[in-house]
Amino acid sequence: MKSEDVKVSFLLFLAPLLLFAGACSRAHGDPAAEAPPPAKVITAMDANLFTAEHPEQFPVMAAVARATAPELVVTGVVNADIARSVPVISLASGRVVGVYARLGDTVKKGQVLLRVRSDDVAGGFSDYRKAVADEALARDQFERAKDLYEHGATAKADLEIAQDAEDKAKVDLETTAEHLRLLGNDPGTLNTMVDIHAPITGVITDQQVTNAAGVQALGTSPFTISDLSWVWVVCDVYENDLPHVRIGDTAEITTNAYPDRMFKGTVSNIGAILDPNIRTAKVRIEVQNPGILRLGMFVKATFHGQTTEMHTIVPASAVLHMHDRDFVFVPAPENRFRRVEVVAGELLPDDVNQQEIRSGLAPGQQVVTNALVLDHVLAQ
Repeated sequence: MKSEDVKVSFLLFLAPLLLFAGACSRAHGDPAAEAPPPAKVITAMDANLFTAEHPEQFPVMAAVARATAPELVVTGVVNADIARSVPVISLASGRVVGVYARLGDTVKKGQVLLRVRSDDVAGGFSDYRKAVADEALARDQFERAKDLYEHGATAKADLEIAQDAEDKAKVDLETTAEHLRLLGNDPGTLNTMVDIHAPITGVITDQQVTNAAGVQALGTSPFTISDLSWVWVVCDVYENDLPHVRIGDTAEITTNAYPDRMFKGTVSNIGAILDPNIRTAKVRIEVQNPGILRLGMFVKATFHGQTTEMHTIVPASAVLHMHDRDFVFVPAPENRFRRVEVVAGELLPDDVNQQEIRSGLAPGQQVVTNALVLDHVLAQ
């Protein structure tokens, strides 16, 4: 009984000592007691790195450098050349009694387009007849004064006054006759109708008159005739692309209607004002029209820069198009290939089996010549 009491007393004495020793150990900062467990590092797999069992089955070649001129492709609209568009005007006011041409018609120079019944012509004939009578009277008075002066029956001043009246009457007669001719009438024949003729050969691109409509002298043009042998192609070029366009550059024009036809044009103007909303400037191209380019037609214009740039060229089969992105495969150590994203350009115009790489691959770098075959094998 006494032995058990001694054991209990010893344990009660030892417990405080153990607690005190643990507290002292923590107070002195034992590194082994506070260190975290070691971290386990897991190396992530490179999704663009692939291993091939037989890499020699996939030929590689070095990408080459080639000097090419930069190209800029934009859209445009066919417009009439303003310098070749002529308004048809009427010098007489009146009511339209005949329209002999319509919008879109091809007309010849001198062709009658419009007939107008005009009070201006009636007034012109009235003035002309009065001028004829006044001139006849003035001529008779001058002849009489001249005869009297030769016989000494009148003073020289009276002769000079009669001659002045005759000269003025002739001026009035010539003026009124010319006015009738400008209105399209013969002074010798009374006619209240005025015919409006085409000033040039071309196509009627605007019509502002109909039968029984009114026409004002030198007012709104009844017609506009455009010579479409040359047209304008007006394009919108973004601000950042303007350095690639210069006046005098040649542009290639293609249309949806005639995809097999290409037209040559010359840049004649670059707009000085940018559209503040879309940050573009108007670029005007003058194009000779063989007769198939129509106003309002949408076209595609390709500008070729005057300076050359070095670009990387690879076989077209080396480029893998996937999910709207372009890739090539390059060799990597330990029988592996790395898939590299690039920005592919156009096929070369003189060799469609070669393709331009705009970025992502340097000249001289090795690439797999057939990316599609390698991708198929790796996917298995």
